[in-house]
Amino acid sequence: MKIVALMTSVLLLSYSPLSLANETADAQTPTEAEITAQEQEYRQWAQEFVDSLNYQQGEISLPNGVATLNVPESFYYLSPEDTQRVLVEAWGNPPGGQTLGMLFPSDVTPLDDASWGVTIEYEEDGYVSDENASEIDYADLLEQMQEDTREVNPERVEAGYQPIELVGWAATPHYNEASHKLYWAQELQFGDDPYHTLNYNIRVLGRQGVLVLNFIAGMHQLPEIEANLDTVLDMAQFDDGHRYSDFDPEVDTVAAYGLGALVAGKAAAKAGFFAAALLFLKKFGVIILAGLAAIGGKLWKSRKSDT
Repeated sequence: MKIVALMTSVLLLSYSPLSLANETADAQTPTEAEITAQEQEYRQWAQEFVDSLNYQQGEISLPNGVATLNVPESFYYLSPEDTQRVLVEAWGNPPGGQTLGMLFPSDVTPLDDASWGVTIEYEEDGYVSDENASEIDYADLLEQMQEDTREVNPERVEAGYQPIELVGWAATPHYNEASHKLYWAQELQFGDDPYHTLNYNIRVLGRQGVLVLNFIAGMHQLPEIEANLDTVLDMAQFDDGHRYSDFDPEVDTVAAYGLGALVAGKAAAKAGFFAAALLFLKKFGVIILAGLAAIGGKLWKSRKSDT
């Protein structure tokens, strides 16, 4: 893929941590004369990519028609189409995953090293009973999930993607009976990448399905993610008639699985590689040239000042 190849070539030109440490504290963005041809190409692509996204705020009806977002000024929403571009072109995930969009903090672009995002999905498989929530053994469940992840790795590698290691829980699953929300977080390693990925998952139970919120970040951003959990959850609400309390056993369908299957991935055994694709990767350019990081910040500030 052109974008991924370009970003890789840029990384090969990166400073080492030692050389970065030797830079003066007040180092400025390199001049045009100092920027290589590849860096100029990246800069042009980054500018076009950032400008092409449609940043939305306020009240947003999700495409599935069962839930609404109220996005404050501290965040912005991207459509399913823009989300697909971010996940695949910018972050290097496999194509094909369908979302209802994505949320980002408003002070970063998806290309910034400090960025993180929240994918939004909806699984309409029926009403998920929470009767056995207290009986789930999450230690055993983790072992099974790690085994399932290893089993799909050959298929991922054959398709040209990095293998995944599920390192463990970054936050042990727990269920809030009052709000009907299930929380857990996974620490993931993609290939030999020393920067581990965080997938912080929340499932909001509804009348006919489950709203899926997945925070994609780096493990070092876990405190920041936890500090923003409530803010993000407050944005998403099921519409009238679709809430968990609206369930009518006389007419509604009950899902064929429970809370444990939501954590494990209910279709992992059947979906193979594409089940593992749900474990989204966020590429981190910690070793990207310092000048490129400054360029990214200037592009975003310029875009915001023009709006």
